[in-house]
Formats: sequence, structure tokens, C-alpha cells
Amino acid sequence: MKNYLRLLRYVKSYKGYAFLNIFFNMLSVIFSLFSLTMVIPFLNVLFGQQQVYEKVAWTFSVKAALTNFNYFLSQYIIDHGKIPALTYICVLIVILFFLKNLFRYLAMYFISPIRNGVVRDLRNKMYNKILFLPLTYFSEERKGDLMSRMTSDVQEIEWSIMQSLEVIFREPLTVGLYLATMVIMSPQLSLFVFILLPIAGLLIGQIGKSLRRTSSKSQAKMGVLLSAIEETLSGLRIVKAFTAEPFFQKKFYKLNDEYRKLMIRLYRKRDLTSPLSEFLGAVVMVIVIYFGGKLVLDEAGSLEPSVFIYFIVIFSQLIPPAKSFSEAYSNVQRGLASVERINKILDAEITIADKEHAIQLTDFNHSIEYRDVSFAYHKGGSGWVLKNIDLKIEKGKTIALVGQSGSGKTTLVDLLPRFYDLEHGEILVDGENINAYKLNDLRGNMGIVNQESILFNDTIFNNIAFGLDNISIADVENAAKIANAHDFIMQMQDGYQTNVGDRGGRLSGGQRQRISIARAILKNPPILILDEATSALDTESERLVQDAITNLMKNRTTLVVAHRLSTIKHADEIIVMQQGEIIERGTHLQLLDKGGVYKKLYELQAFV
Repeated sequence: MKNYLRLLRYVKSYKGYAFLNIFFNMLSVIFSLFSLTMVIPFLNVLFGQQQVYEKVAWTFSVKAALTNFNYFLSQYIIDHGKIPALTYICVLIVILFFLKNLFRYLAMYFISPIRNGVVRDLRNKMYNKILFLPLTYFSEERKGDLMSRMTSDVQEIEWSIMQSLEVIFREPLTVGLYLATMVIMSPQLSLFVFILLPIAGLLIGQIGKSLRRTSSKSQAKMGVLLSAIEETLSGLRIVKAFTAEPFFQKKFYKLNDEYRKLMIRLYRKRDLTSPLSEFLGAVVMVIVIYFGGKLVLDEAGSLEPSVFIYFIVIFSQLIPPAKSFSEAYSNVQRGLASVERINKILDAEITIADKEHAIQLTDFNHSIEYRDVSFAYHKGGSGWVLKNIDLKIEKGKTIALVGQSGSGKTTLVDLLPRFYDLEHGEILVDGENINAYKLNDLRGNMGIVNQESILFNDTIFNNIAFGLDNISIADVENAAKIANAHDFIMQMQDGYQTNVGDRGGRLSGGQRQRISIARAILKNPPILILDEATSALDTESERLVQDAITNLMKNRTTLVVAHRLSTIKHADEIIVMQQGEIIERGTHLQLLDKGGVYKKLYELQAFV
């Protein structure tokens, strides 16, 4: 219930539409009630069974209302005849049914913006949350499961909850008005209804709870299924190279069959709700007819036959909305499982954000300093990736980080733009802890070029101008020229308007890397982070990219994570790391003279 109420908070933005929906639903229910109740008394009067020649004083009772209604009908028949009266009442019934359905359509018309607007707002909120969640969150979650929550779970809410919203708004009004009318007609018979209907509701509620549990399992399984698909598509080249198609096929078939079994259970439980609610409604009706008939046949005549007939007619009309409401309830239970999964994202803590009273960093002026920095990806200090790092980088200097894979080089540079936050030690920029700065200012002063060039499915122009506003084509071309990218771009059919494809798949590795470098050049940051930017390139591409990097590094403070040691000979200082610790530091020549780990790595690469 808490999750459902939380979802309904999104309706607040559309309260005008909600008011109009409720208003027109009330009118629809009222005209529905009138269109039903006026037929039987008219027929009784028309055929001379209950003609009334004197009206009675108006009181709040069914008997007085029926007597006066019959009196006016009797007078109309006497004055105009039975055929005109029949014509009049038929036209009136048609008008009532027309108004009833017109108001029902208007109610549905005004709930459509609510239904689709809430789903849009929910999807926007999820996407915004994903953009600002820390990287640690995504290392612990399957990408396919996150995609499932963004797509399948939101779609499930749209189909199961939001489509039921109109029923949930309308049917309680219908049921409430019908029950109130029945109480006025016969409190005794209404007592049976009030006792028996909740019992039926409890039985249906148990099915709904079971449905919710099964739905939660099925949505989780869909997340696993999408993860398997995403993993297959990402690694398809390796799958084919190792002829692993049968293994992946078997794995996918197993997951897909498990999902099928869950969905069969889900639909069987869902499909039980409608016939069960109809059967229970029929049982309640039979009990009401039995006891109502006894009251009519009783010698005391405690219930008039006409009132009993009206009661049964109204009760029969109570069953369809009650049935619709029970179906909507089961759908809502199914959707609430998706709401719970979505709320796990929305409730996730954004641990990396601006602190209170964060200060601006308009420019980088002096130095970057790591003071006694230790870091572990999991809180609590188990499995330290960095241990007691002390490092100072003066403005304009180039610092290179070298070491074996897993020595902590990338982690060290990832801490500077606050991709992760520290638990031990501190990092200072111009003498201030980086946590004190506004996050956008801190990252705005940095340019990053990674080993894997991340390009988006857009034009070359938009990829180079990424994250910047009001950039001219001349600025982009100048950045591309410095990055040695302009020539190959101009050889393409659409030049700078060429679409690079998904993840830049239409470009070679060297071309993607030069586009990334052009992007960093255009940003023109004072601090530059290069994370093994040439490690995966062929010799010719590496030469072009290395020239572009040299151009990029001019007059900037640079942190270089180096794979090929030949590219960092001219660094102002080289830091050698091993198992998260700094074991050597110095210039290229100084480290060669020491004859330590750096010299061994350099000679090994030179030999290769």
C-alpha cells in the first residue's frame, strides 16, 4: 500500500485532470443509477399495476419517492395517454444512457494525460537518478537488470497500474453510490451485502498477494534475461572466435524457459481473479434473493415487492464494477512488484554530490596533492587498492604512472574527478580538499582520455563538441586538426556530420581515439588525465595519436597512466606502482640508473 501511495504522489502534478475525472465519473454513475431505476416503476404504472392518484409529503424514504414518482407518471398517462407516455419515457431513457456514456468518455478523456504523464515522469526520474548515481552502484548491478527496470518494469506499471487508475477512481464511486441506495431501500438486506462482500474481497486479496510475489520474481528473471542478451551482444566477437555459440544458446534457453514457467504461473493466478469474483458475487446475490424473498413473502410484508425488485436490479449492477475493481486490484498487485524494483533505484543513495556550502573552482592555479591516500572499493577497508599514497603535482607538470595491471594506477587518477570518494586521506587542488568544490566545477577543469574511447551514436561534430554549448564548426575543426583527425574526417562522405554508429563502431580504434582527443582539446581543460590512451593501437595509429596527445599536453598539468613506457620518457616525474603502493619515483633517466622495477619493465618492453 505504501508503494502504491508513493506512486500516486506523481498524480499531484495532474490534480486538475484528476478532479475532472472524478467529477465526470460521479455524473456517469448518477445517470447510470437513474437510467436503471426508472424503468420498472414506469412499467408498473403503464400497465396499471401501481397507478397512484394522490401524492404524499416528501420524506427521505424510498417509499415516498416511489409513490410520488408513480403519481406523476399516473397523471401524465391520464392527461396524454399511454402511448405518448411510453414514447416520452423511452426518449428519456435514451437521453440518460447517452449522458451516462458521454460523461464516462469525458472521465476517460481526462485520465489519459494522468496515466501517460505519470509514466513519463517516472521514467525521467529514473534516468536522472541513474545519471547521478556513483560508479560504485553500477559495479554491483547487472546492466541488463537496470535496463529491465527502465523498460519492462516501467511498461508493467503503465499497463497494470496506470490502466487500472480509471477503474480505481470510478468503481469505488459506483459501488459507494449503489450501496448507499441499497441501504436506503432495505437496511436488512444491505446487512447481508456488507457481511458477505468483504469475505469475497479477502479471498481475492489473497490471490493478489500471491500474484505480486510471482510478478516480482518474473521481473527479476527478465532482468537476468536482458543481462544475458546484453552480454552476448557485447562479446559476440569472442563468442564466435571460441565457437561458444552452443554454450550461450544453452544458457539462454534455460533462462528463457525459467521465465516462461514464471509467466505461466503469473497468468494462471491473474486469470483466476475474474471468474472467482463473478462466482462469489453470484453467491452473494443468491443469498440476498433468498432472504429478500422471505421478507416479501412474510405475512407482515416487511419488504414491498417493487422495492425488492429495485434492490435486486441495483445489486446486479453492483457486481460488474466490483468485478472490475477486483481485476484492477490484481493488476495493481502485479504492478507493485515493478514499483518495488524501480524504488530500489530511486531510493539508492547518491553518495558523490556537492557538499553543503560547496565553493567554486573557476581555475586551476597551483598544485594537486594526494595526502596519505588509501582506498578500497568496498567500505570497511577490506582489500585496499591504494595504500598511503603521497604525491604532489605542480601546475604545468606531467606525471606518469606505471606498473603492472592491478597496481592501482587507474584508481589513483579516478579519485581526482571524484568518480569515487575517499575514506582515508585527502586530495587537494590548490590547497582545498576536492570535496569542498562544486562537483561540476571540479570536473569542468579536467579533460579525460581513456584507453577505451567512448563515442555516442551521433555525428562526429556532436561527439567532439560533447558537453559544450554554442560551439562553431571552426572551433571543432581546429580541435580536430590538433588531434590529427581532420584529414580522415574530411575523407568521409558527410565529413563532420558523419554518424559514428553505436559506440563509434563505424570508425577504427585510432580514429575513435583521435576524436576523443579532439573532444578534450576543444574543452581546453587546465588538468588532463590520460588513461593508457595508446595501449590498444597499431603502430601507425599510435604515432598519430601520440602526436595528438603531445599537442594536447602542451601547457597543461597532466596525469598519464602509461602502458608503453617509450611514450613517457619526457615526463617530469614517473611514479612506479605495485600492489597499490608507490615503490619508485623519478625521471626516466633517474629510474634507469636505479636499476629497479622500472628498468626491468623498460628493458622487457624494449626487448619485445
